[in-house]
Amino acid sequence: MNIKQTHKELTEIRDIILNANHVGIITHKNPDGDALGSSMAMYLSLKKQNIKVDVFTPNKYPDFLSWIKDGDEIIVADKNKASALKKLEACDVLLLQDFNALNRIDMLAEPVKTHNATKILIDHHPHPENHFDYSISETGMSSTAELIYHLFRVWEWDHLIDRDIAEAFYCGILTDTGCFNYNSSDPKIFEVVADLLKKGVRKDHVYALIYNNYSFDRIKLLGLALNERMHYFPEHKTAYIALSKADMKAFNYKSGDTEGFVNYPLSIKGTIFTALFLEKASEVKISFRSIGDFPANEFAAKYFNGGGHKNAAGGNSQQSLQESIEKFVSVLPEFLNKLKI
Repeated sequence: MNIKQTHKELTEIRDIILNANHVGIITHKNPDGDALGSSMAMYLSLKKQNIKVDVFTPNKYPDFLSWIKDGDEIIVADKNKASALKKLEACDVLLLQDFNALNRIDMLAEPVKTHNATKILIDHHPHPENHFDYSISETGMSSTAELIYHLFRVWEWDHLIDRDIAEAFYCGILTDTGCFNYNSSDPKIFEVVADLLKKGVRKDHVYALIYNNYSFDRIKLLGLALNERMHYFPEHKTAYIALSKADMKAFNYKSGDTEGFVNYPLSIKGTIFTALFLEKASEVKISFRSIGDFPANEFAAKYFNGGGHKNAAGGNSQQSLQESIEKFVSVLPEFLNKLKI
């Protein structure tokens, strides 16, 4: 484990949490397995210590994560904004988990920025903003779930980790490493997983709940994506998938249905970089994945207002779907030449 804060600083943060009247845990828009897993692991542990706590998400989380213990207690802000903001205002400590910039929490950004609560960032993405009273930011961690697991060890909360909390941690680690395909070269990750297994994690069961729990429409959308919407550039060792609003509507798209689509082209022999373009109402959302030394986060930051990890990043475009794709294709040679790939 390598957390920059001293033991004294981490103990101070722990005591702030333990002495709170009402803790609010907030994670990012379109929450994924790490966002939900790390948030619910923290939530369940605080409940065990009789601390009043709520979890807030800007919008609904995917159905394939609905199995996480007490997930039905999550306050979804865009479902009832007035009620969510009222509960948020009552919090005196805010734990901001699995994001590094306030724009990642959408409609909750301004209320959090102006809130007089103590704000504690717990995250593993690079370049965090400085809107927080405390910042535990560790880019060397595979996931925010892994980071919080290590915090529990420092805070001597190990005894709180039952099977429900362990499976929430495991969900975060499993999904944010792509089932240990990236962000998972540190042997300590597997030491963490080994301990979680000792706590009762049903690894095959959790995998099935996440990855074998999709709708029939989602599988058909994947078929369209691979058969008709994937484009491959062998000379650039790159492939991309682009889905329009019409494509997603035709298959009754729900949040999370395209989770993992960006990884499929990496199975093409020789491919080192992939992108997934999703046409949204007011922007094009883009996910990037890479293998080896290709810095997907640098590409995302330079061309698509994004960032993330070396092999897993994201961005967006205010141009049309077609214009965004054309830009992607046009800048690839320049970027690859600089990398000498």
